[in-house]
Amino acid sequence: MTRNKNDIMTKEDMQNTPIDVEHELPQGEASDDSAQASEVEKLKTENAMYLDRLARLQAEFDNFRKRNAREQVEFREYALTETLKQLLPILDSLDRAAKVEGISTADMRSGVELIDRQFHDVLTKLGVEPIAAQGQPFDPSLHQAIQMVDSNEVADNHVLDELQRGYKLRDRVLRAAMVRVAQTPNK
Repeated sequence: MTRNKNDIMTKEDMQNTPIDVEHELPQGEASDDSAQASEVEKLKTENAMYLDRLARLQAEFDNFRKRNAREQVEFREYALTETLKQLLPILDSLDRAAKVEGISTADMRSGVELIDRQFHDVLTKLGVEPIAAQGQPFDPSLHQAIQMVDSNEVADNHVLDELQRGYKLRDRVLRAAMVRVAQTPNK
């Protein structure tokens, strides 16, 4: 059976035409399957490598976080140790003062004043400062008002007197000053 290019194959012609198995699939397609298989293997290997890398990075980050937390605790303990070393001489002075017997009131007072000065010196070295209150305008970030008092002694909304001293560590308030605040009396 001879056909031209323009001839149309009928169903019967298709069934009677022998199948050429060797030439049925083009050569390139067979090698494409192996190329696709090797590409898939390559991608699987690359995926496994990235997963391993991710797991290692996560472990490194976790170790960094733990190490950083441990270093912070150690730093706090060291800072506390240095502060306590500066406070121990004051404790020694208090212990010596408590053991003294038969001391006059004036001597006791001068001893307590010396210890108070010693304590304030240590606080100053550590960066702790008292908060100015007496006669100052009332500032709720620095002062804690305990009472409003009618007074003409100081201006309205100014601190009349300090009941308990407040302290700051640099710019941070450690304890607000407890104060009484003046207000203009109603006439």
